[in-house]
Amino acid sequence: MTRTTIMLPRTLKAKAEVAARRKGVSLGELIRQALAATLRGSPRGKETDPLFADTAVYRGPVPSDTSAKHDRYLYEDAP
Repeated sequence: MTRTTIMLPRTLKAKAEVAARRKGVSLGELIRQALAATLRGSPRGKETDPLFADTAVYRGPVPSDTSAKHDRYLYEDAP
C-alpha cells in the first residue's frame, strides 16, 4: 500500500468516522472501500451508457416546429 494524505472538511471527516465505527472498520478502510466502489462504476463509456445504447429511432412524421414547441407537444393534450 501507498500512504496518501487527503484534506477533508471537518464535518465530512466526522461523518466518515461515525460511519467507519458503525461498520467496524478504520477510517482508511472506509475510504478505500468507498473509492473502490466509485471506481468500479466509472467511467461509463458510450457503449455502456443507456442513453447511447438506445438504438430505437422514430421515423414517422413530425411537426416542423418540434424544437421550438416541444413542451406543447409533450405536455398539452392537443397538438
